[in-house]
Order: sequence, then structure tokens, then C-alpha cells
Amino acid sequence: MPVLRETEFVAEVVWLGHVPAAKSLRAQAVNGVSLGFAGDSGARHEGLNRASCVRVKNLYPQGTEIRNVRQLSVLSAEELDAIAREMGLDQLDPSHLGASIVLSGIPDFTHIPPSSRLQAANGLTITVDMENRPCVLPGREIEADQPGHGAAFKPAAEGRRGVTAWVERPGVLQLGDTMTLFVPDQRNWTP
Repeated sequence: MPVLRETEFVAEVVWLGHVPAAKSLRAQAVNGVSLGFAGDSGARHEGLNRASCVRVKNLYPQGTEIRNVRQLSVLSAEELDAIAREMGLDQLDPSHLGASIVLSGIPDFTHIPPSSRLQAANGLTITVDMENRPCVLPGREIEADQPGHGAAFKPAAEGRRGVTAWVERPGVLQLGDTMTLFVPDQRNWTP
């Protein structure tokens, strides 16, 4: 019996980015990306393991080696548009946010359940870790290109920053590809 239920939601890959390691958060737009078990080769968040950060400080001392479940930053085109509107911008460049993948077609994308899968037609599959909470780093990138707008990012992105994810099955992802959403087949937690 499968534990992941296929949904009717199929998203189109509308933007892909590569964030070079040891550089700023800014992504470089690309037409395709080859994803291995360690993520995007040469990328800032590549690796099977990573040093823990402030996002898990209640679990581990900062710098503790843990599994890397934030290899990718996946965002929604619709939520990016909503953030831009709230910031008073015509559009928001995904490169400023360090985006790996921008999808169009899944409503309320930032809140899809943890452990959901996004699968491309060629079998490439990524697993959603959880919501990617807004931080100040994208605001700095936005401010560099759009002075006076950077500080507006964090509040505008609340609940719309997308998700972090890791590669479950490697493969190549191209602009225009589609990804089907699978969600855990379980009831909501009700303690």
C-alpha cells in the first residue's frame, strides 16, 4: 500500500537557478540542472551532510554535522508575485532569493506537507523538508538592485517563502518540465 498519494497538481518548472558555493545567496539563472544525491554540484547548499544552523539551534549546537535536507530552495511563481506586490515591485527576481527551482501551478505551495514529493516525468524526485522561513539575506540582494525595497522582503515573504528540499532520485530538470505533487497519505496530527 503506497504511503504517498498522487495529487491532481502538476506544476511547470518556470525558473531554475544555481547558487555557486562560497559566494553570495544570489542564484544564476540556468536552463537545466543535473541533480545528484548531494543536490546541485558546486552549489552553496550541495552535500549529503551539512553543518547545523540557527534553524535547528534548539536541537543541535551550531556547526554540528547533520543530514542535509536543504539542498534545494523551491518557490512558487504565484507566491513570488504576491510577495512582489506587497513590496511594491512589478516582479521579484528569483535569483535574489537563492532559488533553485520555481514552479507554477500548485496553490498554497509554501504549506504543502513535509515529506511531500515532487516528481518529474523522467523520474527525478525531490522530497520536501519543510517551509523555508524568510530571512534577511534575500533582502540584501534585493536592496543592491532595487534600493529602498530590501527591508520589505522579510515581512512580505512570511508564509510565502517556499520550501527546502533534498534529492531522493537523481536526474536532470529542465525549464518547461512538469513535476507532479505527491503528499503523505495520513491524517493531520491532532494531539
